[in-house]
Amino acid sequence: MTSSSLTIRNLTSILFELKVLERFESAQLPNSGGAVNNITRTLSFGLLASNSAKTSPTASQLSLKAKSFAAHDASISIPPHETKATEILVVPNETLRLTFEVEGQRYRIDTPTQTQKSTLLMPLSPNPLHGFTGVYSTDSSHLAIYSSVNLKSWMSSLKSELPLSALSIPGTHNSPTYRTALPSVRCQAVSVKEQLSNGVRFLDIRVQPESSGDVSQDGLILVHSAFPVSLAGRKYFRDMVNHIFDFLTANPTETVIMSVKREGIGRSTDQHLSKILHTHYTTDPNRWFTENRIPTLGEARSKIVLLRRFKLDESLKGEDGMGWAMDGDGWPDNCADGLCSSGEIRVQDFYEVAEHTNIEKKIGFVRGHLDRAAKMMCKIPGGQAHEGEVEADGVEAVKYPFFINFLSASNFWRANCWPDRIAAKVNPSIIDFLCRMHGEVNDEAEKQFGDGSTGIVVCDWVGIDGDWDLVRCIVGMNSKLELRGSESPK
Repeated sequence: MTSSSLTIRNLTSILFELKVLERFESAQLPNSGGAVNNITRTLSFGLLASNSAKTSPTASQLSLKAKSFAAHDASISIPPHETKATEILVVPNETLRLTFEVEGQRYRIDTPTQTQKSTLLMPLSPNPLHGFTGVYSTDSSHLAIYSSVNLKSWMSSLKSELPLSALSIPGTHNSPTYRTALPSVRCQAVSVKEQLSNGVRFLDIRVQPESSGDVSQDGLILVHSAFPVSLAGRKYFRDMVNHIFDFLTANPTETVIMSVKREGIGRSTDQHLSKILHTHYTTDPNRWFTENRIPTLGEARSKIVLLRRFKLDESLKGEDGMGWAMDGDGWPDNCADGLCSSGEIRVQDFYEVAEHTNIEKKIGFVRGHLDRAAKMMCKIPGGQAHEGEVEADGVEAVKYPFFINFLSASNFWRANCWPDRIAAKVNPSIIDFLCRMHGEVNDEAEKQFGDGSTGIVVCDWVGIDGDWDLVRCIVGMNSKLELRGSESPK
C-alpha cells in the first residue's frame, strides 16, 4: 500500500475543525481485506449502548508500540455536509490520531480503527454535548463522520410535519426469516424485535391465510415464497405484530412501515387477506395508519403504517375509490426503477442474480436508486421555500413518493447467490458508497438541491455479529433534513 492523502467528510449538521494531528507507529492490525471498517464499538459515556461493544488498544498500549511520535497543530474546517481533501499524508503502518473541535469541545479518533470497525469519537471534554461516529475506509483513506444516535428512538429528533417519504429509513427484506430455515429462505440474522431496537423501521412481511376463504379465522402464517420461515413449525403474524406494538409503546416517537404481501401455497386470495387484516388486525386507529396516502411522521408516530402489496376486496374500495391502506398493488417486478400504479412508490427490486459475478450489476442499480432519492427536496413546514421542493403538508405529502430500494437478491440454485452470500458483498459496498459518495455534489450551483435522503433501504443480514453500521449510515443521512428543519421558524 502506498501513501495517500486523507479525506474527511462531515455528515453532521455541525461545523468540525481539525485542531491536532498526531502520528504513531501502528499497533498490529488484523487483516482488513480492504473493506470499510464498519461496526461501532461503544465507549464508556453510553452512546449506542444497545450495540455490542468492541475494545481498541488504549492510548498507553498504543504508545508502547510507537517507535516514532509526532504532533502538529492544525486548523482545517469541515462545514456540515461537506468533504475536505486534506494534504495530510496517510502512511502505511502509521496511526493518525485526529483531534477535532466542535462547539468549543474536543473529540478524538485514531485511524485506521484498531478493530476493522467504525468507532465513536472519544470526547476529551467533560459533559460532552454530542456523540460522533467515524467510519474509515482504508482503501481510499477516507473518514466519514456521523452524529451518533440512539437507534431505539432515532425518529425523535425529526420534525413531525415531515412526510415519511422524505426520511432515510432502514428496512429489512423478508423481515421474520431469522430462524433456522432453508438457506435460500433465511434472509435475516436477528429477530424482528432486535431489528427494531437497532433502528429498522420498515418491515417486509409475507403471509398466507391459514384458513382458505374463511374470513372469520384470523390465522396468518409467516412465509417466504412457498416456504415456511422456520423448520421448527409455523410462525404467526399475530405474535410478530404484538412484538411491534410492545416496541412502539416503549418508543412512542417511532413508527414502523409494514409492507404485507400474500405468498405461500394455499388457495386464499388477496381479497381474502384484505378482509382478514381489516376485520381482525387494523381496527384500532391509535395503533394502525390505514389511509391510502403517505402520512407525515407526526401522524404515524407510535403506529404501524400499512403498505399493502395485495388487491382489495370490493367492500374495502370505498365510494371515493381511494380504498383502504397505502396502495402498493401493481408492484413492478424485478425492476431497476419502477413505479407502482398509485404513483406513490418508486421501487428498485432487481432480484434475479443468475451468477455471483452479476452482483455488481445489482450494486449499480442500488446506487442509482440512492442517487434518485438524494436529489429530492422536501419543503420544511414554516421554512423558506427553495426551488425543487415538494410540499409536505397532509395529503400533499403524496407528491413526494417513497423511494424503496432493495439490497436483496438471490438464486435458489446457486449457493454463492443465497441471501447471506450476496449481503456479504452488497452491504459493505453500500456502506462505502453512503460514506464517500451518497449525496455528493461537485457543482456549486447544485449544492442547494436535494436533501441527500436514501429513501427506504431494504437489507438482508443486518445485525450479524452486532454489525449495525449499514443501519447507522442510513439513519445518519437524515442530518441534512434535520439541519434544514432547525433553520426554519419553530
